[in-house]
Amino acid sequence: MFVNRVSELELLEKRYASGKAEFFVLYGRRRVGKTELLARFCEGKRSIFFVSDLGSEISLRTALSAAVNTTLFGPNQMNAVYSTWEDLLHALVQAAQGERLVVVLDDFPYLVAAHPPLATILQRVWDQSLKNSQIMLILCGSYIGMMEETVLGYQTPLYGRRTGHYLLEPLQFKDARLFYPSFPLEDQVRAYAVYGGTPAYLHTIQSQQSLQDNILEGILTRGSFLYDEVRFVLQQELRELRYYFAIMQAIAAGKTRLNEIKLATGIDGATAYLDTLQQLHLVERNVPVTETQPQKSRRGIYRLKDHYLRFWFRYVHPNRSQLERGGAQIILENQVIPEIDHFSSLTFEEVCQQFFWQAGLSGKLPFVPTNIGNWWNANEEVDLVVLGENDAILVGCKWTSKPVGVDILADLERKAELVKPELGDRQIRFALCSRSGFTSQLIEDANRRQDVTLLDLPEIVGKMIFEK
Repeated sequence: MFVNRVSELELLEKRYASGKAEFFVLYGRRRVGKTELLARFCEGKRSIFFVSDLGSEISLRTALSAAVNTTLFGPNQMNAVYSTWEDLLHALVQAAQGERLVVVLDDFPYLVAAHPPLATILQRVWDQSLKNSQIMLILCGSYIGMMEETVLGYQTPLYGRRTGHYLLEPLQFKDARLFYPSFPLEDQVRAYAVYGGTPAYLHTIQSQQSLQDNILEGILTRGSFLYDEVRFVLQQELRELRYYFAIMQAIAAGKTRLNEIKLATGIDGATAYLDTLQQLHLVERNVPVTETQPQKSRRGIYRLKDHYLRFWFRYVHPNRSQLERGGAQIILENQVIPEIDHFSSLTFEEVCQQFFWQAGLSGKLPFVPTNIGNWWNANEEVDLVVLGENDAILVGCKWTSKPVGVDILADLERKAELVKPELGDRQIRFALCSRSGFTSQLIEDANRRQDVTLLDLPEIVGKMIFEK
């Protein structure tokens, strides 16, 4: 199932039609759908698509030689192995002289690991010949750290050669929910909280089963694909796993400030580990949306960036002893089910944030947002603030089983007085997003005002899906 990626395909097609040599770098976390995206892009095009592995230099050169020869000369027409990487790359130069040729080197860091001089060789051949050909070279990699070391970093031989690069992110809610359309809307949000937008994880969902059964059988049960997935992926990126695991488990448990993380883990050098996790896009540091100098803010908090990481470090990793002994049902009933709505509340804020971005950029708001995020101080917080040049919307996102009433709006108006000094002269409006609708009194009050918008779950989801 290939979902969305419309803008990414448009970007690649634009590069393809540029009429000049292209050196494009696509990277992102494992399982996020890079290979599927590139395979879809290459359909109907003259292309060489090569996926590297952990083989030796000669085995990889042999396999790539076969892929090149098949495209250039047809299957079984030429089985020769190019004796050097220079010869192989010069064959691509010749093949791309008068006709567009797409060359995808997937998992490129494996090639460099097998033959470290390859990056320098590629740089030299690019400068001498390839940049004057009709080639569209795409280097792709799953390990963000290795891609930045081998391709994107300032100290790498290939620095400055790329004509474009793109970090492929997980799917947003409006696309992720297409993997489980039969779920009730509330469970669609809960499923997004658990699985996030990583296509490989979404493919594991059995839509004919309930969300609870999917979690039980597909995540908590030993031997399932997702049970050890996080450990497998992180082992490829990180050393000293125990320190990183301790930090991520602390964040998943709600220890989001630096001092809290240090206290929970006992790691004095936690800042360095957090910096690495941010570079790998596993952890993000958030500051109030009104901050003008985010890097200097002392109000920063840390969150796990990926939804499934949050779930795994909250419910799988700390309960491995029980899960290894067949305790999946116990963990589901005693921990996951009682906490699933509290766990999903943060994700509901993210769904609402995505909604306001889409609404604002498509002209459905009174203004175009310049930024959207949370706001907080030592004692108070606002779920979302939608900032424009001259306007702001303060948003309350309530993932509760009861309809939202006038008291919630009054509390949001009270908090507006706290936020005002950081909003300048912006005109303030209010919005309430609710899982369970609104009381009749709040609906009546909102209808009398021009500065209050009420959005229930069906309206949020419906507008995300059907409005362009």
